[in-house]
Amino acid sequence: MAVPVIDFSKLDGPERAETMAALAAAFEEVGFFQLVNTGIPDELLERVKKVCNECYKLREEGFKECNPVVRALAELVEKEGEGLAMRKIEHMDWEDVFTLQDDLPWPSNPPTFKETLMEYRRELKKLAEKLLGVMEELLGLEEGHIKKAFTNDGDFEPFYGTKVSHYPPCPRPDLIDGLRAHTDAGGLILLFQDDRVGGLQVKLPDGRWVDVQPLENAIVINTGDQIEVMTNGRYKSAWHRILATRDGNRRSIASFYNPARMAAIAPAIPAATGAAEYPSFVFGDYMEVYVKQKFQDKEHRFKAMATNK
Repeated sequence: MAVPVIDFSKLDGPERAETMAALAAAFEEVGFFQLVNTGIPDELLERVKKVCNECYKLREEGFKECNPVVRALAELVEKEGEGLAMRKIEHMDWEDVFTLQDDLPWPSNPPTFKETLMEYRRELKKLAEKLLGVMEELLGLEEGHIKKAFTNDGDFEPFYGTKVSHYPPCPRPDLIDGLRAHTDAGGLILLFQDDRVGGLQVKLPDGRWVDVQPLENAIVINTGDQIEVMTNGRYKSAWHRILATRDGNRRSIASFYNPARMAAIAPAIPAATGAAEYPSFVFGDYMEVYVKQKFQDKEHRFKAMATNK
């Protein structure tokens, strides 16, 4: 089973039924898929690539000289040279990263960075909300149900943030991951990944790790833990990771359409026959547990919410 690639433009044409079936299978069977022809202009996506690459060039020396992970790896390699036992670094990631939110400071260089990424985020938010509508239709939910839950019935705005990452060439990818395996905490994740340098992998239900192949101007979609709860386990959040590589500087722009921190999250459809119901909780409470257990099994987090009532 490979990671599905779905032509999103067919959702509005004569092949709508087939496209909805493909989306249903992708949500249920993998939890990860790639969308092409999303309606986001290629010209905008090319500008996003350009300004993010330029932004990293301004940060590159800082990563090499000041990032603790670079020092940690250098110290580990030095110990290897002294004949000491080697152990993979398990508490750090080989990643340069910063986050974007509308109400937080943005990089001022390159000069067109903010304008370009704000335009991109607006387009991507439209795509996210269209996908939520697709989910609602597939699940038999009332139109707007998921956004209503994410906003606590309109009391708050959903959280919408973007993480801009680069994974520079790593001299010893056997000793550290680009990003350790995890599931995402929130709702819907939309990733504009590098179309030349690979490294992203997803864990299939049978336990195999497979590559999410670079595909020009595709948007990679995955669902987070909150969608798993709301669908009572029907759409499970998938484990994924990023492998460090010796060659290539991998760009990754991940946007997160999440519930507001005060949103009450609960199952919206019945559990499968014989399966236990997922817990109900406030998203902010879940995040307090997630930040401590991000790289651990999500079942522990769900259990903590069930006992936190």
